[in-house]
Amino acid sequence: MDALHARHVELETCCNFRDLGGYPTGDGRRTRWRTLFRADGLTALSPADRAVLEDLGVRTVIDLRTALEVDTRGRFPADVAGVAYHHLPLTETLPGAEAVPDWDDTDFVSRRYASYVDAGAGRLSAALGVLAEPANLPAVFHCSVGKDRTGVLSAVVLCLLGVPDEVIVEDYVLSKAAMVQVLERLQAEFADAAAEVARYAPVILSVEPGSMAGFLRELRERFGSFEAMADRLGWTATVAALRDRLLEPA
Repeated sequence: MDALHARHVELETCCNFRDLGGYPTGDGRRTRWRTLFRADGLTALSPADRAVLEDLGVRTVIDLRTALEVDTRGRFPADVAGVAYHHLPLTETLPGAEAVPDWDDTDFVSRRYASYVDAGAGRLSAALGVLAEPANLPAVFHCSVGKDRTGVLSAVVLCLLGVPDEVIVEDYVLSKAAMVQVLERLQAEFADAAAEVARYAPVILSVEPGSMAGFLRELRERFGSFEAMADRLGWTATVAALRDRLLEPA
């Protein structure tokens, strides 16, 4: 695969930075390459990483993490010229230690993802609005490890664009290999809290196809269709703009 159409973007300080281009839609189009990206934390970019983002032409960063995460881990560097930063947390509550065993249950994870749509509908709407503006593209959205909250926004965008469920699930599962690297980095960064990191390892490493498939099924059962979801949540005009900006002929 040539550099323009590489799914994974290599960065020194991120493990899970990916391009959402090249995915087919039901009407015969494909998502545009080098226009929309998903990632894990973008808080400690190296000079080489900054150069990569500049080469990609990134204009917008959407941060889906909680306010506490931003306060403790930092935000996208404010001194990166020409990049607008939007903090749009999908939730202000992360799963506690008591919920860790439940992450082996794909139904639990699916319901957790659906709760982000409930609690974060306004932030989802704002994120979609940002992505629908051509001046804001290329854009990248991220959370802490680039799997759960990032996976939810990615799935919502892709399903509204008409990408089939099975392709959305395949994109979600691409995070699995990266989670091993994420865990290794956390173990090195928080070496003095090894037991706490180990306790949350099942949450980090859980990337099961059934979790995303169940989430998409939940949305369809709740709204009837993704078009109906967009209509009920007031996203219809935004979705039309997203399709204009993010899709191209196959």
